[in-house]
Amino acid sequence: MKYPCLVPKRLCKVDIHIHLESEDTDEFGQPEKVLDLDLKCNFQDKARTILTAEKKLVEITGTAMFPGDIAPDWPTLSGGTVTVFGETRRIERGMKARNPDGTVNYCQLEVV
Repeated sequence: MKYPCLVPKRLCKVDIHIHLESEDTDEFGQPEKVLDLDLKCNFQDKARTILTAEKKLVEITGTAMFPGDIAPDWPTLSGGTVTVFGETRRIERGMKARNPDGTVNYCQLEVV
């Protein structure tokens, strides 16, 4: 059975550069695997105001969604950076949304 893609390519128009780093490290403390990708995504910005004792802090976060599996050889998407709209942001969370048959429907990266 073919499952519908929940993030259609026609909605992915934002250019993004992704630098993924694996969780495993080599003997020098560097990531074992590194992957650099230039893709198109559906990017949504979010902003949140946090009040601290001294001042107000505005935290800007975002979510990048991609159709299909952007890193098929990687079991998880967890670390690295993305560059979108000229800003480099750290990947806080990654997700591979799977269909009932185990194939990847779309990938999502939450960045700070």
